[in-house]
Amino acid sequence: MKPDRYFFQASQFQQWLDSLLKSGYLCIGPQFRDGTIIYDDLHSVTQLPQGMTDQQAPGSYSLTNTHSNRFFDWANGPQAVKPFLFAARESLWSSQQSDQGGISFQETRPDICPTLIIGARACDVAAIKIQDQHFLQQEFVDPYYKARRDNLVVVAVNCSHPADTCFCYSTGDGPFVHEGADAVLTELDQGFIIEASTQQGKRLLEGMPLEKVTEEQLNQADLIRVKASNQQRKLPDYDIRARLFNELNNDAWHEIAMRCLSCGNCTMVCPTCFCHSENDVSELDGKSATHYRQWDSCFTQGHSYIHGITIRSEISQRYRQWLTHKFSTWHEQYGRSGCVGCGRCITWCPVGIDVTESVAHFQERRHV
Repeated sequence: MKPDRYFFQASQFQQWLDSLLKSGYLCIGPQFRDGTIIYDDLHSVTQLPQGMTDQQAPGSYSLTNTHSNRFFDWANGPQAVKPFLFAARESLWSSQQSDQGGISFQETRPDICPTLIIGARACDVAAIKIQDQHFLQQEFVDPYYKARRDNLVVVAVNCSHPADTCFCYSTGDGPFVHEGADAVLTELDQGFIIEASTQQGKRLLEGMPLEKVTEEQLNQADLIRVKASNQQRKLPDYDIRARLFNELNNDAWHEIAMRCLSCGNCTMVCPTCFCHSENDVSELDGKSATHYRQWDSCFTQGHSYIHGITIRSEISQRYRQWLTHKFSTWHEQYGRSGCVGCGRCITWCPVGIDVTESVAHFQERRHV
């Protein structure tokens, strides 16, 4: 579907948000919280991080108020769209023991309402497509993910200020949104260019005092795209997929693991990781229990525990599993790399391990 492009003034942003709320959407948007930018319920544009920009580096994140009028002059925070589709922790079913000793099971269904996210980045939109492949386009469809996905509308914002840790241009996923969002905003000084790409996106524009986008505004947007594409960090130019899989015994894994804490931060902030564990929580009466699914990480020792054996007992093996899956075997599963270049794993690693440097390490080395 060819996108419809219009322009609306920044002063009309609240009017648009009010109309979305009136339409019955639970609106979610970026907000300043605890020294970072996270997504939460949005009722007013005053909640948005207006004038804020971020400084990111390996193992470092901070925000500065530039006092500008723009709402989206920042790259990303630790939270992507993933938690609103693949919940960090949720109940799948509960069990109850009767007085006669019989056990009954009851499925738990999530309480879903139409949700609209404003401010998703190109990397996050690309990550949603990957998550859709995993949860919706396999032999078994995940009903919990599907319920949320069917009720989600995404309004993305083209990135104007990628962080120093971003490398989405080299993965082909940004900084501007190619496809996958219902509508896309490009923020200019005076307001927003908005492109509606789906029928849902077009409905979001109903009743808005929209203006025809001008050639000058399109030129401004193009200049933003060119500038944002000039990212210093990038993936090395070699066949990463084949090389990593052929370097499983390289001693470089041990060198990287000497710094790695195996904390799992990289997987927790990654917008495409989908590992999880399941456990039962019993009530004190001993007659009822709830079965939960929650995020897990391939960096935890218990993740590879099978029948008394931990398959990946060393940190080097866990880091190797994560990197080779993300950049090699992911291609076999989903037809592309599992990395969208958001750079979160670099920023939120406590010791500042840079995934692009890890990948580049194998371009220079040979099997030892």
